[in-house]
Amino acid sequence: MSETFITLDNLCIGYNNHPVLCGISLSIARGGFIVILGANGSGKSTLLKTVIGLLPPVSGHIDTPSLNGPLVFGYVPQSVQLDPIYLLTGFEVALMGVYGRVRPGRFVPSNERAFTRECLVAAGAGEFAHKCFAELSGGQKQRVLIARALATRPDVLVLDEPTAGVDRETTNAVLEFISQLSRERRITVLLVTHDFA
Repeated sequence: MSETFITLDNLCIGYNNHPVLCGISLSIARGGFIVILGANGSGKSTLLKTVIGLLPPVSGHIDTPSLNGPLVFGYVPQSVQLDPIYLLTGFEVALMGVYGRVRPGRFVPSNERAFTRECLVAAGAGEFAHKCFAELSGGQKQRVLIARALATRPDVLVLDEPTAGVDRETTNAVLEFISQLSRERRITVLLVTHDFA
């Protein structure tokens, strides 16, 4: 039986202390793959943001195991807007995932750069490393953003509608890739979607 990794205990979520959704209780196992389904506006993204600490809970508790520090979340938000005036490559966007481990004002060490390249390859985005991120297709951008999330060395991979705006074939490929990552690396996955198909 898998150990409980994250516990939501009678959680109430919302904004500015105004509840959106209450009575959420859930145990998530280490290495579990949790899909949160629901219509637009039903509180899915708010739940993710609360679990990863971007929003405080209105009430209730989120319990996580005591490790050698706080849980590391690799987060792929619902949408990423990077101004095309900044000519960032796929590699530079993915490299952002290591910045939490590099002290301010320091150069990114070569081992972290090498690890980022590995993450791009693992995400099927190695060939986009030197291409301008703004010029990539929706599916290609999603793979780079997944590589960025992997570069954080996450305990939990959190994906908020990672296939929104991409075609069915790309959707299937991205979801299969995430499932494979979860199995092979025993990463806990929280995935939000409103696509019931």
